[in-house]
Amino acid sequence: MPYIKTEDGTNLYYKDWGKGRTILLVHGWSLNSDSWEYVMNDLARKNYRCVAYDQRGCGRSDQPWDGYDFKTLANDLARVIDELQLDDIILVAHSMGCGVASQYLADHESAKVERTVMIGGTTPFLLKTEDNEGVEQAIVEQLIAFMQKDRPAYIRSIVGGFFDLSAENREVTQDFTEWGVSLALQASLQAGIEMFRIAATTDLREVLKAINIPVLLLHGTKDESAPLELTVLKAQKLFKDCKLKLYEGLPHGMYMTDAERISADIIEFIG
Repeated sequence: MPYIKTEDGTNLYYKDWGKGRTILLVHGWSLNSDSWEYVMNDLARKNYRCVAYDQRGCGRSDQPWDGYDFKTLANDLARVIDELQLDDIILVAHSMGCGVASQYLADHESAKVERTVMIGGTTPFLLKTEDNEGVEQAIVEQLIAFMQKDRPAYIRSIVGGFFDLSAENREVTQDFTEWGVSLALQASLQAGIEMFRIAATTDLREVLKAINIPVLLLHGTKDESAPLELTVLKAQKLFKDCKLKLYEGLPHGMYMTDAERISADIIEFIG
C-alpha cells in the first residue's frame, strides 16, 4: 500500500485515482479516505485526479500517541502535497478536516491551492466562551468520558444524526450505516479523543481571516454534528472570498449519501 512519511516518522496511507486537475480531499473526525470513495469515484470518472489520505491515527495510517493538534495535522497535509508534488490543487475537506485545511492555508504562504471547498465544517470555534456562543466545556468532557468508556456505543449514538436515519425520505441502508460505523472505529481511541478535543476547543477565527483564496462552503440544514448557527454562518463572515450553499434537509454525512450532488457543486465551483 502507498504511504507517505511525515517529519516525525508517521506513515500516512493515501489513494490516488484518476487523471486531470487535482482534487485533494481531507476527511473528518475518526473517519478515513474511504469515506470519500463515492465522491472520488464520480469525480475521477469525470476526468479529475482525486487524492485522499488517512490522517494520522485513522484508517491505515500509523497510530502515534500524539500529534493531533491542528498545526501538526496541517503539516501532515503539507507533507502529502509536497511528496506527491501536487500543484494547482482544489482542496476539499469535511467536518474537522476543514480545520486542518484552514490551518494549512493560513500557515503555508506558498500553498499550492487555488480554491477550497469545505463541507459540514466545524470551524470557526465550537466552545462556549465569553465572546462565543457554543458548547459548554462540561459537555465536551462528558462526551470524551463516554468515548473512553465505550467508543463503539458513542459512535452508534451519533450515526443516526450523521445520516439522518429518521427522515422519511432517506434511503440509507443498514449496510451503508454499518460501513460508516466501521470506518470510524478504525481510528485509535487516542486519535478519536484528541481529534474530538481539538475540534471542539480550538479557536480558528483568526486562522479563517488569514485565508485569501476563494472558499465554497457546503452545509446541510439538518447537520447535527456542526449546527449552522455555531459553525458555517459564523465562518462565512470571516473568509475574505466566500460563497455559501445550503442543502435543505441534508445531514452531516451528505457527502457520502449524496455524493453526486456534492461533486457536481465542486465541479461548478472549479469551473
